Amino acid sequence: MLNDKLKAYHLILASGSPRRQQFFKDLGLSFEVRLKPVAEEYPNRLRHFEISDYLAQLKSLPFKDELQENDILVTSDTIVWHDEKALGKPRHDVEAFDMLSSMSGKTHDVITSVCFTTKTLQKTVNSITKVTFKTLTEDEINYYIDTCQPFDKAGAYGIQEWIGQIGITNIEGSYTNVVGLPTHLVYKTLNSMVV
Repeated sequence: MLNDKLKAYHLILASGSPRRQQFFKDLGLSFEVRLKPVAEEYPNRLRHFEISDYLAQLKSLPFKDELQENDILVTSDTIVWHDEKALGKPRHDVEAFDMLSSMSGKTHDVITSVCFTTKTLQKTVNSITKVTFKTLTEDEINYYIDTCQPFDKAGAYGIQEWIGQIGITNIEGSYTNVVGLPTHLVYKTLNSMVV
């Protein structure tokens, strides 16, 4: 399938996320993980998917001068958009609690942007999923934060974890997007790049 088409290419995933790496494996892709630190900062004027698009592209910049002819670099970023602002990764318990409390009983957008970079071109795609939480109790939020330590996740939660199982009442769009990678878009885009 796709991996056969990619035989002439070298796929590089610039993500330390075990979830994204597992998705690449699940898609049957051969790839290298290559990491470079980037300060995830963006201009205040950006809204909604503009933020994740910008950050996914920003993460490709440190690799610009080292890409070879047959390299395809994949960088991505996920944000939670709620109440007209982006929720990133919480820095501590209080921030995680505030984020989850603000989303309790409401619907928010989970946006993942994926940027594909070669020596000669760059293509960015994104996926938006609407997620609705039931009204969460303080005890439920505190239990989740204590047991799952969701500090590496945008919006302070993982849909695949306990809070997703007990708290999410509706989802419109891609499930894998909420976990951290819209696999259908990755598959489609890579296929279109190696025709």
